[in-house]
Amino acid sequence: QGQLVESGGGLVQAGGSLRLSCAASGRAFSDYAMVWFRQAPGKEREFVAAISWSGGSTYYADSVKGRFTISRDNVKNTVYLQMNSLKPEDTGVHYCAARLGVVGRTTTQPEQYNYWGQGTQVTVSS
Repeated sequence: QGQLVESGGGLVQAGGSLRLSCAASGRAFSDYAMVWFRQAPGKEREFVAAISWSGGSTYYADSVKGRFTISRDNVKNTVYLQMNSLKPEDTGVHYCAARLGVVGRTTTQPEQYNYWGQGTQVTVSS
């Protein structure tokens, strides 16, 4: 059974940067597409960014396009989310998740993902 563990969250001022990591263990996730979701208090979990198993394809929510970059290192079994120009509306618990198959416009719903981490809190102050 595979596990995903997120890290790198914290408190940052608007305009600042954070780099989240998602370390996989228990199985090789190199065949899995990986994604980041986030959930603000009182709101539904929303899609942020996705990357294909090879790293050759990425897909972003419009709200983070141009500010966030998703990447992966299959040797280290780790996925990253570099977040720049952070805004208060980026605040929330950020989760990584995994699924077999492609990712893109049609795979932005949480129920489409099989493995989840416990989340890491990101707070952006204004």
